[in-house]
Amino acid sequence: MVMSDMTSEDEIVKLTILDELSDEPSFKAYIEAKVYDKEGHLIQHHRQHMRSLTQYFLALMSIPLIGTFQEPPTNQATGILTNILGLPTQHYTYGSNSANILWNWSIVLGSGTQNFSPSLNGLAAPISNGSGSGQLIYGATNTNYAGTSIFISVIVSNYSSVSINVTEIGLQGTIYIGYWNSSNVYSTDTYTFLLSYDVLSTAISIPPGGFAAFQITLSFTG
Repeated sequence: MVMSDMTSEDEIVKLTILDELSDEPSFKAYIEAKVYDKEGHLIQHHRQHMRSLTQYFLALMSIPLIGTFQEPPTNQATGILTNILGLPTQHYTYGSNSANILWNWSIVLGSGTQNFSPSLNGLAAPISNGSGSGQLIYGATNTNYAGTSIFISVIVSNYSSVSINVTEIGLQGTIYIGYWNSSNVYSTDTYTFLLSYDVLSTAISIPPGGFAAFQITLSFTG
């Protein structure tokens, strides 16, 4: 059944529903998806709680809380970064230059299902970026915030001739360590992790020529 909702930039970006559920904890996380056909009509809207943050999310959040290294005389990376994320205890950098740690995240989608584990680090059946059969074209992941909420969103398009079902979703994080190597050339080491994993309670079906907007909302309340 086609729902009476036409495509607009405001509609695609503004996925957040403002109604609240009772007896919710102070940290809330939601997954939301809106699917549009090739004419731009809204044909599916889905929202559910995101429940499955991994140990990699905890390790990443430790950086602003406790930093990236232990104070002298240790001068090494914290245990949670080396044990969970597998980062080096120390990193070489040329001369008196210092190394930098940067990170970003993106939404990843899949067509499979699997049981959740805190150490899970990949989707069961990732949907790759492309216009072929079983592929979706991924737009850029956008991150915005308002008040005490962070919104991570992406738009994906189906350029193939068949519908594509999305049954799993994750938040993927990437850490970059930038440093000057032994030749004094700036280099980057990359580490990728799955920060969250959820199976969708209802499959998101994207028709040929259609597209979908996915959003993950992380909300902190007092």
